[in-house]
Amino acid sequence: MEDVIYRYQDQTWHLSPHRAIFWQEEQALIVSDLHLGKGTHFRKAGIAVPANIGQNDLYRLQLLITAYNPSQIIIVGDMFHSRENNDVAYFRLWRQQFGNISFKLVKGNHDILPDAVYATLNLEVFDTLCIRDIHFVHEPCEEGDTPGYTFSGHLHPGVVVAGAGRQRLRLPCFYFGKHCSILPAFGRFTGLATLEPALDEAVFVIAENSVLKVN
Repeated sequence: MEDVIYRYQDQTWHLSPHRAIFWQEEQALIVSDLHLGKGTHFRKAGIAVPANIGQNDLYRLQLLITAYNPSQIIIVGDMFHSRENNDVAYFRLWRQQFGNISFKLVKGNHDILPDAVYATLNLEVFDTLCIRDIHFVHEPCEEGDTPGYTFSGHLHPGVVVAGAGRQRLRLPCFYFGKHCSILPAFGRFTGLATLEPALDEAVFVIAENSVLKVN
């Protein structure tokens, strides 16, 4: 499973089919929209969903940490789906493996845990994070809202790709616009919002174990 290297904004971005970006210059692993605890939230409401969804997503994140050896992890919002539950407790234990790595959470609309809980999880919490004039915010910005270039999540972006025999697939993607990049949802238990990118905007779809440029 290989990533795709994309040079943009004078920086080097490794786009992983595991729905993550490794920022080479900052040794930062970037993910968005894990929604840990979403499966538990649904099961408490009586909706049958598979167990261990959050644990499986954290295992995928662990594989990425092993592969890239980052010094920091940036979560661009919606790390947790709602209130504290067993998945939060599981993350607390999982986090102890990586005491040498800084975890930075840019709060999303679902990140509603008390500040004291984030502290016990050893998370640095931000409303907006800025590194090298790259701004990390959860919800995509309109042009002019934020100085510099932004990375965001929230939308769980996807695009429709036409295949042979008039087949059409909607696939998660990395989107690079002129002023804002939107990351795919890292969590598997999420939907997709279809984007219609302009011709001069770069889009990379995630198909099986590959990342492919389609725009």
